[in-house]
Amino acid sequence: MVQKKSLWLRCETKEFEHRSALTPTTAKQLIDQGFDITVERDPQRIFDDEEFEKVGCKLVEHNSWSSAPIETPIIGLKELPPNDTSALPHTHIMFAHCYKQQGGWKDVISRWEAGQPTGMLYDLEFLQDERGRRVAAFGYHAGFAGAAVGTLALAKQVGSEGEKDRLGEIHAYPNEGELIKYVKGQMSVIEQRLGRKPRALVIGALGRCGRGAVDFFKAAGFEDDNIAKWDMAETQKGGPFNEILEADVFVNCIYLTSKIPSFISPESIAAAGDKRQLRVVVDVSCDTTNPNNPIPIYSINTTFDKPTVDVDGITSGPPMTVVSIDHLPTLLPREASDAFSTDLLPSLLTLPQALAERAPRQGTAITASEVGSGPERVWKEAEALFWKVLGEKNAQ
Repeated sequence: MVQKKSLWLRCETKEFEHRSALTPTTAKQLIDQGFDITVERDPQRIFDDEEFEKVGCKLVEHNSWSSAPIETPIIGLKELPPNDTSALPHTHIMFAHCYKQQGGWKDVISRWEAGQPTGMLYDLEFLQDERGRRVAAFGYHAGFAGAAVGTLALAKQVGSEGEKDRLGEIHAYPNEGELIKYVKGQMSVIEQRLGRKPRALVIGALGRCGRGAVDFFKAAGFEDDNIAKWDMAETQKGGPFNEILEADVFVNCIYLTSKIPSFISPESIAAAGDKRQLRVVVDVSCDTTNPNNPIPIYSINTTFDKPTVDVDGITSGPPMTVVSIDHLPTLLPREASDAFSTDLLPSLLTLPQALAERAPRQGTAITASEVGSGPERVWKEAEALFWKVLGEKNAQ
């Protein structure tokens, strides 16, 4: 069976989301390989509609993907609009946030179950190469942006009387240079109020996300000796870790797959009392509703218009706030989208082959042992994972 090469880029409906799963550059490369690319108009996307039109994409109305031909895969980034339980009979490529038993995960994946036999979720978070490494991820820019927002939150807090002020609405920056320039301008406020150079601690420093956080801190003017770079070797003894409480900003960049001892806890914070320096926690991993979250001091995601949430129960020492924005890379949407889409492109080129192979068994589960090793393996593995999670949902 010859599978038509096509993709439908949907708009992003999440507030303040400016990134795109495809860019005009990668769309053009797909078109050059025989793909038909349909792009929904999107006023908040960092790339203008005309940029896609100029490279040969077909533009359609905003949020019209439900009318797409059933055989055309729908590609996007963030979750679909909430409060919708309608069936999803299309193939969707996206971050669905329902494979680690996050809050409401059963309702999310049930929509594809209701869309059988044609419905399928290829979750971008779980597209992996033969070594188990994600083929495309926003990790670097997530860490970079997280460190930036954490530094800005610190500056706003310590720069106010009684540390009562909080960081207000933040907006996307046109490029890394502009972001670094602005944050550098806030460093003098931090140093003046603290009476010393600020200190940061990054957990997961050897990964893409952690490298991004460390790179930002260095670029913004943190001294290298004041950036604690932790990874598995430093955390293997198990938390809570008092060293975290000695930093001014703590950035969590780990990819959580199982329960581990908490990095910090209400009890460890209380025990530190007035000796605690920690004021801002940035949870880039943002597993807010994950029962295994190693930072059990907050319970909500923050947003671009309200970037921080106060930690409750603080009775001594300075106030403490948490940044838990789950789409931090959109602070640098053009660069983040370019990097992600470029990494995803080789896998997208093999998608038609995977869809053609799936077509005869539409609606029938496959297991990991049936994935094989062909160029379309990344999609078959994601397909097997979909059926595995769906089975877990139905077994509960």
